[in-house]
Amino acid sequence: MALAGIALAQWRGQSQEFSFKGYAIRYWTAGQGTPLLLIHGFPTAAWDWHYLWQPLSERYQLIACDMLGFGDSAKPRLHAYSLLEQADLQQALLVHLGIDAPVHLLAHDYGDSVAQELLARHYEARIALASCVFLNGGLFPETHHPVLVQKLLLSPLGGLIGRLFSRRTLAANFAKVFGPQTQPSAAELDDFWQLIAANNGPAIMHRLIRYMPERRVQRERWLAAMQRGEVPLRLIDGGVDPISGAHMLARYRELVPNPDCVLLQNIGHYPQTEAPGAVLQHYLAFRTRMEA
Repeated sequence: MALAGIALAQWRGQSQEFSFKGYAIRYWTAGQGTPLLLIHGFPTAAWDWHYLWQPLSERYQLIACDMLGFGDSAKPRLHAYSLLEQADLQQALLVHLGIDAPVHLLAHDYGDSVAQELLARHYEARIALASCVFLNGGLFPETHHPVLVQKLLLSPLGGLIGRLFSRRTLAANFAKVFGPQTQPSAAELDDFWQLIAANNGPAIMHRLIRYMPERRVQRERWLAAMQRGEVPLRLIDGGVDPISGAHMLARYRELVPNPDCVLLQNIGHYPQTEAPGAVLQHYLAFRTRMEA
C-alpha cells in the first residue's frame, strides 16, 4: 500500500508552538475522534510520521511534537535531557490542548521509552492510556544493540563526536539500519539531516544519548507495567533492524504475557517510513480488534 507523504516544508508550515519550562516546542495536530499521541525516535523528529499522518487523521485526533532537543524544538546546550522529562513534556502538551480523555500511543525508538514511562504512569494513576503500539525500539536494554556512533556519543569523546556528526555520518548509519530494499533516498536524507541540524542539534547529541543508561535504571518498573496486561499493547517490528529487530521481538514474546507481535520481513529500524502502508494496516487492525 503506497502512501503519499508530506513534504518537509509543508509539514513545518503546519506546526504550532507552546512553551514547556520556558522552551519553545513545535507540535502538530490533525483530525477528530479519540486522541492518538505519536512519539518519535532518536535522532529524528515528528516528521517521521508524515506518511501515516493523513490516513490516521481521518480516524483519530492526532497529536505529535518534536521533543525537547529534537527537530525544530528548542535544543538547550547545557540541558540534562531525560526520558522522564520527555514524558512530562507529552503530558504538558495534552494539558495545553485540553485533552483529558484516555490517550492511545504510537511510538518509535526513543519514543518507545517515553511511551513505557507513560504506561508506568498510567498504573500510577498519573495519566489515562487506552492502548500503546510500539515500533522498533530499545524496549529491553539487554536486546538493544546500539550502532558504533551511539556508543561513541556515550563515551568521554561524545561532545566531539556530536560536533563531527554530519549528513554523511547520518547516511552511513541509516544505510546500516534501514532494510536493504527500503533505503532512504538522497532527498529523504537531506530532510532528516535538516531536522537534526536545526538549532545546532549535533552539539547536544551526546547529551540526548544519555537515554541509554536511563533505560537500564527504569527497566524493571517499565517491564512491570508492560506485564500488567490491562492496557492493550502491540509490537510492530522491522525484522532486519540490527538495533532492535527480530531479536528484540523474540525477547518481547518471552517477557510480555499474551504478546501481540507483528514481524515485518525485510524492513529495518524505521518501519513508518520504510513500510508505512504495512504499519498503517497493522495499526488499524489492532484498533479495530480492540474496539470490536
